[in-house]
Formats: sequence, structure tokens, C-alpha cells
Amino acid sequence: MKEIISEFFLETVGKELCVLFCSMLPIIELRGAIPMGAAFGLPWWQTYLIAVIGNMLPVPIILLFVKSVLNWMAKCRVRFFNKIAAKLFEKAEKNRDKIEKYAFWGLALFVAIPLPATGAWTGTLVAALFDMKFWRSLLSALIGVIIAGIIMTLISYGVVAAFGALF
Repeated sequence: MKEIISEFFLETVGKELCVLFCSMLPIIELRGAIPMGAAFGLPWWQTYLIAVIGNMLPVPIILLFVKSVLNWMAKCRVRFFNKIAAKLFEKAEKNRDKIEKYAFWGLALFVAIPLPATGAWTGTLVAALFDMKFWRSLLSALIGVIIAGIIMTLISYGVVAAFGALF
């Protein structure tokens, strides 16, 4: 069944759009999309460009709307939403000094680290919580995404090339 679903998705949407959509997803982002593109046999430069673009597409939306959504969640009658909002605000406050000290480059470095929960989604959420300026946050996230993309491309395509040489 798994093969049928994946085959249908690949044939219907195509490899390139699979990489684009994967890079737009929180947590996975381009950290999962670039290895996917390598596994699909797409050229490294194409995978890199698609993944960076896909990873950056949600960033302006997050920067513009996430704080309003979190404020709504904090005031909402649904306890689950209250807890999530409170936890995010609490965590942000706890790290306020470090974040404000290293703002622009700290955000770029945080986004650049290719580990789960350190990508553009989380980085721009933090930027929005601290009311960082929109264009400054966008540029910082872009720098981080570009660096993360380079790291993941080198890892993914280096591994693919190494295994390809073995077989």
C-alpha cells in the first residue's frame, strides 16, 4: 500500500514538487527535502534551489501572523491552545537575553544548524515573538536557510556520490 501511495504521489505531483512541498513542512523543512531530491536523482543545484525556495515560502506568513495567532491562542477558551501559547511565550522569555544579544546573526545561525526544531519555522517564530523587524528577520532567516541548504546538499549529494561509486 505504501508503494502505491508514494508512486501515485510522485507520478501525479512530480519529484520537483515533492521536494518543494517537503521543504515547506515544519520540522522536516529542507533538512528532509534535500536528501529526498538526492534520492530521487535530481541534480544537486535543482534540489538546492527548490528546497531553499520552498523553505522560505512560509517565512513571511509566519512573521506576519504567528504572534496574532499565539495571542489568540493564549486568550482562547480551549485549554490545549492556552498551554501551547503559554509554553512558547515562557520559553521565549527564558531565552530573551541571549536572543536579543545575538538577534540577527544568532537567528541566522540558529536557522542554519541542520537539526530538527532549529529551522526557518522555529527561527521566524522566535523573531516574531521578539518583534524583530520584518525585513531584518526575513534576511536573517534567508541567510540561515542558504547555509543549511549548502550543508545538507554537501552531505546528501556527497553520500549519494560515495554510495554510487561503490555500486
